[in-house]
Amino acid sequence: MLQNIHNILNNYKPISLEEMDSVKLMDRTDTKFTFHINHLPQVLELAKKYYTVFEINNKRISDYRTLYYDTADLDMYNIHHTGKLNRYKVRHRTYVDSNLGFLEVKYKNNKGKTFKSRIKEPEVLKIWNGESVQFLLKKTPYIPDTLVPALWVNYSRITLVSVETKERLTLDLNLEFKKGDIDQKLHKLVIAEVKQEKAKGSPFIGIMKQLHIREGSISKYCMAVAYTEPNIKTNRFKEKLLNIKKILSYDIITD
Repeated sequence: MLQNIHNILNNYKPISLEEMDSVKLMDRTDTKFTFHINHLPQVLELAKKYYTVFEINNKRISDYRTLYYDTADLDMYNIHHTGKLNRYKVRHRTYVDSNLGFLEVKYKNNKGKTFKSRIKEPEVLKIWNGESVQFLLKKTPYIPDTLVPALWVNYSRITLVSVETKERLTLDLNLEFKKGDIDQKLHKLVIAEVKQEKAKGSPFIGIMKQLHIREGSISKYCMAVAYTEPNIKTNRFKEKLLNIKKILSYDIITD
């Protein structure tokens, strides 16, 4: 399966990190889909004429390691779970293949727009330093000392960039959620995310409709909490979690 995916990606025109700067989309609208990894070769074949693929160090599938922070009582998760808008995520993300690390804040407002801010931070922080304290005070409503490491979300990512519009598409696979001794692997799942300045027509969204894959937004952080915290409330995410369980429970045979 993975070799087949690599072979298809090798037929894409590559785009470099420098060229990707024009489509950073730190202020954007996101549209998400989840599907079984057996669909991925067909999806990539159908998308080939519409997108280029991000390549770094001759790799077209990149590894990401992300440590999420939250309060001790998981305030950020609970705010999302209750359906409140104007919500935050705080994380340290390591871009393994480019050897870059950033402290990042994601903010989603009550109009569904996502804003991402970040500062360079090579090391994963367990104690906040001066720059990170100022960054968090400026970009979040939280007192930095109340934010502690919550869990790890690791995955491999394919990044596609539209050849015509300011649109970026990420395909996350080999998902792994880690908290203490708990290690949950969701290797059959793909999370696709279309990132645009404004919600508008996208070739990828058309491909999803063609394959009868329905839009379904779920936060990787919230999903990771649900999978690693046995006693956490998940009522609001019940339908989405059941759909993911269904995807993971069977093998799909595609032509």
